[in-house]
Amino acid sequence: MSVDLTAIEVERARLHAEYVRADRPESSARGIHHTALLSSDVERTIRFYQGILEFPLTEIIENRDYAGSNHFFFDVGHGNLLAFFDFPGLDLGPYAEVLGGLHHLAISVTPEKWAALRANLDAAGVGYVEESGASLYFRDPDGARLELLADPLGEMYGSQVL
Repeated sequence: MSVDLTAIEVERARLHAEYVRADRPESSARGIHHTALLSSDVERTIRFYQGILEFPLTEIIENRDYAGSNHFFFDVGHGNLLAFFDFPGLDLGPYAEVLGGLHHLAISVTPEKWAALRANLDAAGVGYVEESGASLYFRDPDGARLELLADPLGEMYGSQVL
């Protein structure tokens, strides 16, 4: 399948001109309360996110929607939470990127913390791809793709996105 990159760039420029407004109104949202992913093994997920990535576990409660399921939360800074569900007894398939699904979750860290977390990934044998000296892409124990980004919130590779 051939992709017309020129046509894509023209369409991107049109969308930008039509929808990105310098005088945009304030968002109706206060922020992301939590993003919820799935876990096949609660303790393994805790060891990965709290132990390797240093995101403190803040709570673990029963999932109100599925008896026996855990709903647990990690602090990812700036008042944001990363949450997980496990679904014991359900035969969930492996992680897959699908339309409407998660491509990756990018989490901002300081450049110093980025280097320390990269060392944690190395020590734990977690493979990653480094891009532009500021991004580490890797997968969690269940296959979800994560990015640790050494850019401040609201910036992407030196460009303001907020």
